Amino acid sequence: MLTDPAWLVAVASVLGLAVGSFLNVVIHRLPKMMERGWMAECAELRGEEAPPQHDKLSLATPRSRCPHCGHGITAMENVPLLSYLFLRGRCSACRAPIGLRYPMVEALVGVLSGYAAWRFGATWAGLGAMVFLWCMVALTFIDFDTQLLPDSITLPLLWAGLLLNLGGGFTDIRSAVIGAAAGYLSLWSVYWGFKLATGKEGMGYGDFKLLAAIGAWLGWQMLPLTILASSIVGAAVGIALIAFARHGRNIPIPFGPYLAAAGVIALFWGKPLTEHYLGLY
Repeated sequence: MLTDPAWLVAVASVLGLAVGSFLNVVIHRLPKMMERGWMAECAELRGEEAPPQHDKLSLATPRSRCPHCGHGITAMENVPLLSYLFLRGRCSACRAPIGLRYPMVEALVGVLSGYAAWRFGATWAGLGAMVFLWCMVALTFIDFDTQLLPDSITLPLLWAGLLLNLGGGFTDIRSAVIGAAAGYLSLWSVYWGFKLATGKEGMGYGDFKLLAAIGAWLGWQMLPLTILASSIVGAAVGIALIAFARHGRNIPIPFGPYLAAAGVIALFWGKPLTEHYLGLY
């Protein structure tokens, strides 16, 4: 059945919707879990007891609840997209509005997963592409919210890319290893050059690790396109925020989402874009 492209895309899209629902939990909870961990580590270094936690927080517990009234979300209220439409975007208990971003993330992941299945088929590369895309979505929204790119996502993603390319998933292992090293060192060099010139930090270490992961998945050949595309997308969004959203020029804008967007572009269209660019010369 999965040899039929239509069935494959349908199954991948449904899987993507379910994963998108889980990613909403990751996006919301992972930064909070990291903050709790940091507070506990700081208390330990000071020789103090860790701050008391009134509830255990993980990606699995507690059950999702309405932030306004505490109503526990039932299984029927947690069906991707359909529950949001059925509830008309409001909590079933208190009728408080549910953020539009929840169904948007689910739909985005569903569409990307279906497209990846169509492009790469029922192969290890197709499954790998979906995992890569899921991580890009999670990192994008976490960075937008908190300006953090968690190591618990970027580092496993880097190693997964190298392992996948042992069998030539998207590139050969030599290009993947060079891509990981070059991705990290390129932004590391920009970071230190900017800091020495201005005394300020222009980006975080998470950006280095994210570009290293993209290099590990797609090879060093895709890094110039990724950096160029992320710069173009970032500049366009930054100008739009300043012009239309009254975003102050001195307010930092996270770079991770634009790297992630460029990674998606490189995954799907990197080779033809690079060949077209080189063909111009």
